[in-house]
Amino acid sequence: MRQDEVFDQEAVEMSYDLQAVIADEEILRVATRDLTAARLASIGQGLSLMPMTDALCEAVADASGDGAWGFRRFPGGFEKVLAGWSAGGPVAYVEAEYFAGVGEQRAVVWDAGTIALAPLHVEEGEPFPPAGSPVSQALRRLGVVTGAAEDEFSAVGLDRHRHSEAWVS
Repeated sequence: MRQDEVFDQEAVEMSYDLQAVIADEEILRVATRDLTAARLASIGQGLSLMPMTDALCEAVADASGDGAWGFRRFPGGFEKVLAGWSAGGPVAYVEAEYFAGVGEQRAVVWDAGTIALAPLHVEEGEPFPPAGSPVSQALRRLGVVTGAAEDEFSAVGLDRHRHSEAWVS
């Protein structure tokens, strides 16, 4: 193995990225039944995760804009789709990107067609607010319950995979 290949493999092992929709398993199953690009993965506590793959981004995008609120993989018009899906219960869109323990998170939650948790963003180097990380706050809105020594992120096992695509590969 060449030195640059060793470095690339170490970088992958030190990085974490997640761009996904998270909601109740039944809500996502019903909402995506006609969306062939959607791939769902059960993450525990009755929730499923739908990674934002290239195919899914293309399938849900419309011409109404470039996305929203600084999210990296949030297609234009997708907020209307998620608002619609939330008629049956809360739906979160989350992003987390880290390399060697440094990174950022974003999250927003819809419920009953409206935003229930305003878009949250913690930049690289900023501490999490007392309420927790954006992803943990979103998961809490979805009903995630934690144990004594864990946060919502680990309670549903979001640390099981380091990259979005691994959830459905």
